Formats: sequence, structure tokens, C-alpha cells
Amino acid sequence: MSDKFLNWLEEFTPHLIAAAVIFLLGILLDKLVLKVMHKGLSMRRTDVTIHKFLTSVVHTVLLIIIIVMALSALQVPMSSIVATIGAAGLAIGLALQNSLSNVAGGFIILFSKPFKCGDYVKIGDSEGTVDAISILYTTLKTLENKMIFIPNGVVSQSTITNITADDKRRLELKFSISYNDDHNKAMAILREMLNDEPRVINEPDKPLVAICEHGASAIILIMRVWIPTDAYWEIRYKFLKEAKERFDANGISIPFDQLDVHISK
Repeated sequence: MSDKFLNWLEEFTPHLIAAAVIFLLGILLDKLVLKVMHKGLSMRRTDVTIHKFLTSVVHTVLLIIIIVMALSALQVPMSSIVATIGAAGLAIGLALQNSLSNVAGGFIILFSKPFKCGDYVKIGDSEGTVDAISILYTTLKTLENKMIFIPNGVVSQSTITNITADDKRRLELKFSISYNDDHNKAMAILREMLNDEPRVINEPDKPLVAICEHGASAIILIMRVWIPTDAYWEIRYKFLKEAKERFDANGISIPFDQLDVHISK
């Protein structure tokens, strides 16, 4: 029994060594191919989204090829490998239908380009900056630095809002003032505030300040203005702060909600 095992081991060892060498060389080749691919795509200035997705796909395909070659070196019949891969593919395909839909969703995202890495998007109930698009998942990074992994199948079937698709956004703010205050004066204060901000964009239309509503306890003023997307939140917070300070300095009050109660005897 021991002689048979030793004979088998003696015959099998070269194949085992060959399989190990093929596997190690394959891993090194995989890294080399990905490195060359990364360099080539970078020189072509390929979109980061496509870059990451293609790298992920090529890496997966190369690993499958390496494993098949290593099994072949172990003298596993190619027909058996193909049959096993086919059977496994069918079983995995039935068991992982959602994963396959995620792969298809990844290609849909890649070619339709609703967003790219670095965009701030809202997908369903989730929102954040697109960090990566892999074979199965799209990764968002939230403002709190949390990572959200959304299956590509879900992404391709969801309503997608790309908030930073353009280099400018329209900011809309509403301000409440008392009915006893001079609304023309309040509107002039807001226009002056807009004129003092050099980042205001006058296209596609000029800034607007107007009365938009007669509220239950206040006149509602609306201010609409185009500003650079990358400065949206900074300018928004600045305008809210400055409007309060300028209203206070000019005697314009921001009223609380009021309720008049009439008691009949």
C-alpha cells in the first residue's frame, strides 16, 4: 500500500509542481496585465468609472483562466473541466440570478453613463459620492464617510438623480417677513446680498427675488439664483446667515407662526 502511494506521489509530484508554477506565474501575469492596463487607460484619459469596471472584469476573467490551466496541469481532463464549469455555471446561474442581473446592470451603467466616479448622486433612498463601480456593486460614500454598497441590478432599475452632473446648480431659498414690514425694502436687501456675491451666475437666467406667497402669518419671499455646483452648500449657508443679519440690521423681522383664537360668549 505504501509502495503504491509512493509511486503515485512520485508520478503526481511533477504535475503538482507544474500546477503551482502555472498558478503563481498566472497571478504575476494578472498583476502585470492589470498594471499595463491601468497605465494604458490612464494615458488615454479613460473615464475613471470605465477604468475601474474594466479592471474588475479583466481580473475576474484572468483568474478563471489561471484556475483552468492549473487544473489541466494536474491532468484533470479538459472535457471534465468544461463539463464541470458548464454544470457549475448552470447551477450558479440558477442560484445567483440576482448576481447575474447585477453584472448586466453594471454593463448598463457603464454604457449608458448616468453617472461617473466622483459624482454626487441619489439612488432610491440612498445618496452619496460615487466611489466605485465593480462587477456586482456600485459604492457610494456618504457625507458622514459611510460606504453604501448598492447592487448594480437595483441601480439600473432605480430612479437616479445626478446632483453634480452640471457645473452649476440653481439655489432656491424662501424667507418669511412680517406683514408690518416693508417688503420692497426686504427684497432690495436680498438683491444687494446677491450683488455682493461674485460667484453668482447670470445664465441661463438672472437672479430672481419676488413675493411667492401670502402666508398665514408672514409674507414669503423667494430667491432663485444660479451658482457653481462645487460651492452650492457654502453659498447656501452664507446666504441664510447674511439674510438674517441684514434683516436684523434693517429692522425686518422674521415672524413666528401665529394663531388668533376668538372666544365667543
